[in-house]
Amino acid sequence: MAASTLLRLLSPSAPNLHDPSTRIHTSLLAWPTRRRRFLAARCSLSSPLPPPSSPLEFPLLPFQPAEVLIPSECKTLHLYEARYLALLEEALYRRQNSLVHFVLDPVLSSSSKDSFAVRYGCLVQIESVQKMDFGALVSIRGVCRVNIKNLLQMEPYMRGDVSPMMDRSSDDIDLGVRISRLRESMCNLHSLQMKLRVPEDEPLQTNIKSSLSWSEKEIFEGYDEKFIPGLPERLSFAAYQSVSGMSDAELLTLQKYKIKAMDSTDTLERLNSGIEYIEHNIGMIAARLAIQNI
Repeated sequence: MAASTLLRLLSPSAPNLHDPSTRIHTSLLAWPTRRRRFLAARCSLSSPLPPPSSPLEFPLLPFQPAEVLIPSECKTLHLYEARYLALLEEALYRRQNSLVHFVLDPVLSSSSKDSFAVRYGCLVQIESVQKMDFGALVSIRGVCRVNIKNLLQMEPYMRGDVSPMMDRSSDDIDLGVRISRLRESMCNLHSLQMKLRVPEDEPLQTNIKSSLSWSEKEIFEGYDEKFIPGLPERLSFAAYQSVSGMSDAELLTLQKYKIKAMDSTDTLERLNSGIEYIEHNIGMIAARLAIQNI
């Protein structure tokens, strides 16, 4: 099976780049049993770091490479197919409101056979479920990068053994200074965004404030403690959120920052990159405000 064909099966419709906080999750697993068995046999389960603790079992939800989700990020899914509603039920009632969002990525190979890698796994917490006439709207929040150790099940939906992945420990004296600057910059960006006039059909962008508030929580009730990164690591991811009026090119740049953040194991490096990204967006929003006020 060609890699392009598999990706079309994973996501029959293109994502809406103008609304990155909302994704419509369609028939990702609705391909024949023979193909699912092929995928289970050929998936290359790899991660940049070995798992630090014993794995736990979670339901798994696959996405395209353009759909990387990071810790602290919020996303809304529309689940309506029977297999996904069964996955949701397991996540809600048997997995502490948790499931794993991951990217299924084709791997270039010199051989004539296709292979695929499971990348950028992120344990997510279900924050709310809104029942609809057709399925449910599910709001999820990224919690922790994870390593998918083993695929245990492909039908009726994926399930696997998962271990948390954390940054290397750091006692760098600059860490506190950089955290303070990141917090201040994120608050400034949010304040500027609230001054922008946006079209009535465009949702109010509060991603920055929401991610910062989640990252600064002191108590995580209902979460498995071993999947909760420390405060510096949580904050180091919070900067990489969409802001009002982003172009396709700017959303692509954000995606590159998110992938870099997921690949890094250095909290200070990620904090510095986040500050750079936030301050760039402050300049962008300030310029738009100046034009708006002319």
